[in-house]
Amino acid sequence: MKVVEVAVGVIKQGNEIYISKRADDLHQGGKWEFPGGKREANETIEQALARELSEEIGIRVKKQSTFMLIEHDYGDKKVCLDVRLVEVFEGEASHQEGQISQWVEVKDLSNFTFPDANKVIIEKLKQTYL
Repeated sequence: MKVVEVAVGVIKQGNEIYISKRADDLHQGGKWEFPGGKREANETIEQALARELSEEIGIRVKKQSTFMLIEHDYGDKKVCLDVRLVEVFEGEASHQEGQISQWVEVKDLSNFTFPDANKVIIEKLKQTYL
C-alpha cells in the first residue's frame, strides 16, 4: 500500500489553533483536522504546506518549523504526516473551499473529533502550550 505524504499546518495565533472540518465525502470525512494536504512529487514539504495553506485558507506562510512526524495506518490508507508549526503568516485565515473552520484554544481541542492520526498532535500541543 502506497504511503500518502501530507503536509499539515498547526496554525497558531496566541493560544488558539486554526482547525477545519473535513467534507463528509472525504477519507475520515466529518471529522476536524489541521489544514494541509498532499505533497506533490516536485515539492518540498515546506513548499507543499505553503501552497496548500494559500489555496485552502488564504494565508501566506512567512515562517514554519518542524513540529512532529506521524506515520499512521488506517487500514484502508497509510499516511505520513509532516506536521509543521506556523506562527508567522500574512492574511486572515478563512476557508476558501466552503469548509467549516474556526480558531480554538489549545485546551479545548479535545472537545472536537479528529482522525486518529491527529490525536498525538493534540497531545503534544497540550504538553507544549498548557
